[in-house]
Amino acid sequence: MSKQNSRSIAASLATAACSLLGTSTISPVQAQEEPDWDFNTALLYYGESDNRVQDFSLNVLARRIYVDDRILSLGLTVDALTGATPSGALPFDGPQTFTRPSGKATYTTAPNEIPLDDSFLDTRVALTAGWQQPLARLYSINAGVSASKEYDYVHLGANAGLARDFNKRNTTLSLGVAYSQDSLNPEGGAPVPLSAMLDVGDLSNRMGDQDKDVVDLVLGLTQVVSRDLLFQFNYSLSQSSGYLTDPFKFLSLVDPVTGDPVSHTPAPGERGPSHENRFESRPDERTKHSVYGQAKYYMSGKVLDLSYRYMTDDWEIDSHTLEARYRWPFGDRSYLEPHVRWYTQTAADFYRISLVDGAPPLEFASADYRLGEFDAITLGMKYGWTTRSDNEMSVRLEYYMQDGSAPSDQIIGNQVGRELYPDLDAIIAQFSYRF
Repeated sequence: MSKQNSRSIAASLATAACSLLGTSTISPVQAQEEPDWDFNTALLYYGESDNRVQDFSLNVLARRIYVDDRILSLGLTVDALTGATPSGALPFDGPQTFTRPSGKATYTTAPNEIPLDDSFLDTRVALTAGWQQPLARLYSINAGVSASKEYDYVHLGANAGLARDFNKRNTTLSLGVAYSQDSLNPEGGAPVPLSAMLDVGDLSNRMGDQDKDVVDLVLGLTQVVSRDLLFQFNYSLSQSSGYLTDPFKFLSLVDPVTGDPVSHTPAPGERGPSHENRFESRPDERTKHSVYGQAKYYMSGKVLDLSYRYMTDDWEIDSHTLEARYRWPFGDRSYLEPHVRWYTQTAADFYRISLVDGAPPLEFASADYRLGEFDAITLGMKYGWTTRSDNEMSVRLEYYMQDGSAPSDQIIGNQVGRELYPDLDAIIAQFSYRF
């Protein structure tokens, strides 16, 4: 998992920003005679197997509720990330040495192990602010801003939304839009796509800092069917442009007959990679479409929550997500909530497990396992309770399993029988306290 993927994990806690685009909802509130604050805090641990990425996160969401359902939301997320992440290179019968992303040192992978870059270490701080209020009798508006900072990454964003009630407030139509600009400044500079990994100290293949822009649009419909049944439907459009390549990922250059990595000899007196590698290259634009449906059904205190999402993009990735939660109350102050999530996706059209020496050059290629074909399942349980002072607490434990495979038409020679796709297991634990 690269830094780019770790951001996705860390960002999952920043629900305040997402709520403005309809991916999360703010609980209904009563009009208050005086402004009042409530706080929702969470501590999360995410740990991958085989000493891969570890994430410790603190998330705080503060809301001040004013008269007439006006709400101010302020969010803070702090993530500490460490561990090792797959680089994209193939395993090999012998040891492999690679130049680190900074270009200042090397690291070595043992024989027959998936190459991992163990230099991953970062701290992310993210801030969000949002405002929501009624507008006339049947309308409501919201707006927000977000910002985050890492060692080599800066994010700035803004979003806004409009909702309108119909049918005696049983139907709500909503529109949300968000814009973000991200700046990437990796140490040594971003590498030129498909350029060779060079010896230590040679930065002639670097381009300096890079930027990308993302525009998101969400159309939503919420329908109250009865006292016990609620439906929600969303359509989302996301347009990304700019530097979308991951500067920390690369591909092995392999022999067309044996499939083994091609050897590289560093310059005399220099340290460098033991084999030929090429930095990945992705298109500088991506358009994603997704549809989402959710149903919540109340059954004498129990709540069944079912959802489905379909996503497709112009990188030829299609994904399906099915998710179910069942809240089972125990008395008036506690509940259990089992959770299951199933995900599957197809591979990007430029996904390659390696580059073949002597083959016609490609414009785009990536061995990032997140762009490959894989299935994933999450199984978990949440226990929540209300304290005597009417504060809410919960603990959640989940197990994540991801299983993929390399395209059979890309496997060459000695690659047969090797572990070419880095499967993943992870534990997720969270403690939440709302007061």
